[in-house]
Parts: sequence; C-alpha cells; structure tokens
Amino acid sequence: MSTRIYLDYNATAPTRAEARSAVAQALELHGNPSSVHEEGRRVRALVEAARGKVASLVGADPRNVIFTSGGTEANVTALSPLNVDPDAPDGVLCFMSEIEHPSVLAFGRFAPDAIRFIGATGDGIINVAALEREIDAHDGPFLVSVMAANNETGAIQPLARIAEIVRAHGGILHCDAVQAAGKIPLDITELGAHMLSLSAHKIGGQHGVGALVLGEGMARLPCPLIVGGGQEFRARSGTENVAGIAGFGAAAECAARELANMGKLAVLRDRLEAEILARAPDAVFFSQGAPRLPNTANFAVPGMRAETIVIALDLAGIAVSAGASCSSGKVEQSHVLTAMGAPADVARGAIRISLGWDTGEKEIDTFIEAWSGIYGQFEKRQAA
Repeated sequence: MSTRIYLDYNATAPTRAEARSAVAQALELHGNPSSVHEEGRRVRALVEAARGKVASLVGADPRNVIFTSGGTEANVTALSPLNVDPDAPDGVLCFMSEIEHPSVLAFGRFAPDAIRFIGATGDGIINVAALEREIDAHDGPFLVSVMAANNETGAIQPLARIAEIVRAHGGILHCDAVQAAGKIPLDITELGAHMLSLSAHKIGGQHGVGALVLGEGMARLPCPLIVGGGQEFRARSGTENVAGIAGFGAAAECAARELANMGKLAVLRDRLEAEILARAPDAVFFSQGAPRLPNTANFAVPGMRAETIVIALDLAGIAVSAGASCSSGKVEQSHVLTAMGAPADVARGAIRISLGWDTGEKEIDTFIEAWSGIYGQFEKRQAA
C-alpha cells in the first residue's frame, strides 16, 4: 500500500511521538491530581510540568494557564460579559471580526444583540479602522475577540495594534491563537491580549484538550464556564484530563523548539503556489498580499469545485481541506472568503493546503503532479 501524503495540518496535526510517549507514561499512573497522597502528587506533577511547557510556548505565567477540553471551550469561556464587568454584564458589548472561527461567531455567553461584527479587507485582515470607530462610538465596557491568524487563509492579524486600541479604551482583548500557536512566535504580554485560546491537536497533541491563558490585567477569571470542585485555580472545574494534558505539554515543547524551522515551510508553500500559478494563470490565491502563516496556502481556480478536487486528491492518496466544512463533512462556501469579498463561484472552489513538520520536497512534488492531472481533466472538459 502506498504511503499517503497529509497536507491538512491546520485541521489536525498528526500526533507527535513525544506526545504519544507522554500520554502512555501518564496512563501508567493512577491517582487524582487533587489528592494529597503520593499517588495524587505524582499525577499533579505531570499536570504542572505540562502547564509550564504550554505557558512557555506563549510567554505566559504557568499559573495563568487554565486547561480546558479544547479551543472551543476556551473561546466560549472567554466570551462572557461577566469576564468584563461582573457587576453590570448587561451593558457589555462584544466586537468580533467576520472571519473568526465558528466557535467565536457563536457568541459564547453574549446575547446576540450585544455583538458587533467588524468586516475584513480583501486580504483577509480585520478592518482595524472600522473597529476603532465602533469602539469610539461605544460608551461602556466591552470585549474584543480577534484571532491571531486565520485558520483558512493563514492571514496574521495586527494584534499588537488592536491591543493598543482596546487597552486605551479600557476594554478586554481575547485572542483565539489556536491556529497560530507553534507556527509563529507568540508572547501574550507582547501581544497585549488579556485572554488567549489554545488547542493541543493543532500542534501535535491529542484531541479534546486545550487551554485558556490569562494575560496582564486578567489576574483571575470572574465567570468560569464549568463550576463545581474548583479545579484549575477555580477557573474550570472537573478532574483534569491528565493524559491529554501530558501530551499537550510534550507537543508544546516540540512546537516551541521547531519555530526556528518555520521558514523552510514558507519556502515549500511559496514553491507550491508558484507551480500552481504556472499551470493555471487564472488561479486566485487568498491573503497572498497579507502576512501569513508560513505553512498555509488557500487558492481556487474559477470553475473548479472544491469537493471534486478534495475527493480526487484523496483518491490519489493526498489529504487536503476545502475552504470550509461543517461537522457533517458537507462542503459549504467559506464565510471567511465571503467576508473578504470573494465571488461565490471562486469561493466555492477554494482548497486549503497546510504543511507541517513531515512535509518536504517530495510531498510538494507529489501534490503538484496529482493536482496538475486534475486540472488537466478540467481543461479538457472546458474545451469540449
């Protein structure tokens, strides 16, 4: 059986060997991490070691890392008016860009009428001027939620500038850094974010574990999403997923070490895009004019359908993603590309290629060969 090529790291990165080893070691132990006996202390030590590694990845204080069941829970936990003003939550507004992840666009615990959407440029960057105007026009407490980098296009958002605006007006800034972690350097203090969301499976850990990291000016979480026994510094109750957390810590340590190698992925990504453009001059590459994650390419050829390309590549042994998909796997038009003003017939054909630590020249060569064959068949049908 031929070896498959995986080019869908932005959906889920393969589990790292280091993470598997850490999980296996954790499963050999027993004891509740909240127990004071020796068995409990051993398990607690694993959790705290992992907490330190995750904190190091984003320049945070380990005491400000709150483990969750994943990025979605971290986002929903952050998106609460009570985290902004516990005494008067009814007057709090939430500003978010139209290109956010669906777990943010679902509002968290804000009421729909408390949400203000901010548009994006054609390059997939939040309209910072529009955000500032909206904030200036609001006389009251508020929260802004902006992702560090878009999961579909890879466009890196101007968080430092946004943080300046938010802090100057006394607001709270939440950053969904799920897609950016491990691909670009992140420091929660330098970014100026009050809260930052992470997910283990995006960096080579396990599904079902993530973290909400608190930054300067957010010493505590006033309104936990899950209450009960008071675990995770009383910010997220429930006995910790020790094995998953151990794997998360190992993956975070690997991701931090590999940041220096991300330039190699950018070279491979740029070569892939150049090869596609040489074969299909009318190909549209999204967010090419913006700072992007080094591993992400999103493009479309007018007239080609994303689902057709994804299935054909899958049959050729190559895994990629369409621009967006819902939980059932049905391909839908990307809300991100729509917000960027992409024509519907182009957006419907968008596919995302996302590279990772196991991607090399061979994988790019194989993808180009397979995609060129699919494109050649498309050209023949168009000419018939």
